[in-house]
Amino acid sequence: MKHFLLSILLIALGTAVFAQVQNPVPLDPARINNRQLNQKKDSTGFQQRDDLADSITISYRFLESLRRYNIDSSINDFDTYFPVPSSWQFLGNNGAAAFPLIFQPYAKAGCDPGFHAFDLYQFRVEDTKFYKTTRPFSLLAYQLAAGKEQMIQAQHTQNIKPTFNAGFDYRLINAPGLFINQNNNHNNVRLFSSYQGKRKRYAAFFVITSNTIRAAENGGIINDTFLLSPNFKDRFGIDVNLGNAAQYTQNPFSTTVRTGNIYKNATIFLQQSYDVGRKDSIAVNDSTTEYLFYPRLRFQHAITYKTASYNFKDGTPDSSYYQNLYGITLPKDTTVFLQDKWKFLENDFSLIQFPDPKNPGQFLKLGAALQNINCTADSIAYSFYNLRLHGEYRNRTRNKKWEILLKGEFYLNGFNSGDYHAEASLDRYLNRRFGDVKFFFNNTNRTPSFIYDERSAFNPGLPVNFNKENITSFGATANNPFVRLAFTNHLISNYTYFADYFKTAQYSKLINVIQVSASKKFRVTKRINWYLEATLQQTDGASPIRVPLLYTRSRLAFEGNYFKNLNLSTGIEVRYFSPYKANNYAAVVGQFVPQDSLTISNLPDINAFLHFRIKTFTGFLRLENLNTLYLKNGFDFVNNNFAAPLIPTPGMMFRLGIKWWFVN
Repeated sequence: MKHFLLSILLIALGTAVFAQVQNPVPLDPARINNRQLNQKKDSTGFQQRDDLADSITISYRFLESLRRYNIDSSINDFDTYFPVPSSWQFLGNNGAAAFPLIFQPYAKAGCDPGFHAFDLYQFRVEDTKFYKTTRPFSLLAYQLAAGKEQMIQAQHTQNIKPTFNAGFDYRLINAPGLFINQNNNHNNVRLFSSYQGKRKRYAAFFVITSNTIRAAENGGIINDTFLLSPNFKDRFGIDVNLGNAAQYTQNPFSTTVRTGNIYKNATIFLQQSYDVGRKDSIAVNDSTTEYLFYPRLRFQHAITYKTASYNFKDGTPDSSYYQNLYGITLPKDTTVFLQDKWKFLENDFSLIQFPDPKNPGQFLKLGAALQNINCTADSIAYSFYNLRLHGEYRNRTRNKKWEILLKGEFYLNGFNSGDYHAEASLDRYLNRRFGDVKFFFNNTNRTPSFIYDERSAFNPGLPVNFNKENITSFGATANNPFVRLAFTNHLISNYTYFADYFKTAQYSKLINVIQVSASKKFRVTKRINWYLEATLQQTDGASPIRVPLLYTRSRLAFEGNYFKNLNLSTGIEVRYFSPYKANNYAAVVGQFVPQDSLTISNLPDINAFLHFRIKTFTGFLRLENLNTLYLKNGFDFVNNNFAAPLIPTPGMMFRLGIKWWFVN
């Protein structure tokens, strides 16, 4: 695998160098005017203009999307370039377990192993961008931060033929951490391709993803008073709960996890379709014909094969820690090792009918899927299956003002029999002034994740037969040039969770979570802009769901274009969320668990930033967590905030990053 990843990186570097030789002046990746015309003669001897030589157009779409998108080259929001959004909280180190500050229920029906603390750092099939480009396009990005933290990204895509595109994504996150046993090392690889036949009847999408998550876990520091002590300015002197006895150095080249989680998964996905309908063609010239096809009926087959393993190990366990928190009595001179392994094979066949052949955005889809599942939990093998029916109606009108979605799936038989998911949405574009409004409704009935099953190696609690969870979400959004508003209401019954570090539980009462959000850009002066976003959310205090009442993020930025090609954004960024009883993190089972004894009351997170773009080169300079300044024992950044009880966020961080597009 290491040789494979190194080969991909070398290919990307070689592509980038070739791109620079071909184009010594960087070009705009979204659309680039090339003044040189590539002329050719047709059979009559006249010069014909080649449109593909005049401009470079790059767009992409997602697998289930009807829309195409252009590459985002904006620089005013660092969320575009960092794997953890500002509305999420990671546990003190890039690559560590993370959770949303704005509550998001897990509302997916079907078989779920139950490990989601590291979902942000993984490549998924549904997030794959399928590109269409007239020139080969490459991207290289690198970030370096305090504590020897680094992140590398590489991407390449090109249309090998006008109807065949292929490419890859690669990302490495390496963060040794500022405290003992906090090192993270994640590797993500994705290969993708899309093909459409010359006569536009056959189409295929192919994706391979591979994710390796290595996250050392220290269980938090033993005492938070150590943070402000002048004797512990070096954070490696502070004792932690897990992995404290292991010899540990801050080595960015070490990927060893002595105490922590190692998650691995790989997916192979292939979707093929063939259309029946009316064919047509347009003669561009005597030697070129553009084929058209208006589908009436589409036959579609998708096959997905996925493997996943979830491991926790502790080579030097503290027996009192496991006894007190997890109820596990450890023999002397032992190690802790827990593992669940999964294999999924799904075949999905669908029929898609198009009422209006000239509008592919309107269709009715009906299908069935058979899923075979193999699980090895606590060294015991299990076999399951699921038979799933699904349907979808979608209509995006030709004038692109209305978009209607009705979608549902039902597990007819098998391990998750009775699970279902239904969703509906109505999107209406009004005009440039009032933008668009959207109304949505989702309802999911799901079997609790397998980690709550007594057969899982990660469930040391007593066996309990839980009822199915039911999650209903509805709301509306309004998006226009003036303001963006959103309202969401989540209703959850039979919410399943870990009541403490190892006891599973289910909350039988209905939980109501209400969220209201707003975001707006204010023009303070000609060059100064104020970006403000805020969310209010409220839930029943007796429920096991913990959320801050207020989340807000504000950016005051000096912005503008200078010297023709310099795009600049520099200023101050402040993030704040109100005090609340934040969840504990149970590292052994990889779950966030509610607690009632400690309220997290943080200072606002303050960052200073300088972002700039010169043509296709983007740079970032950031000073993060300036709020940790503490003057009582000198000039130090040691007044850390907390991500969770006894898990501090870093002190002041200097972050440097670059991102560069190349077009051949």
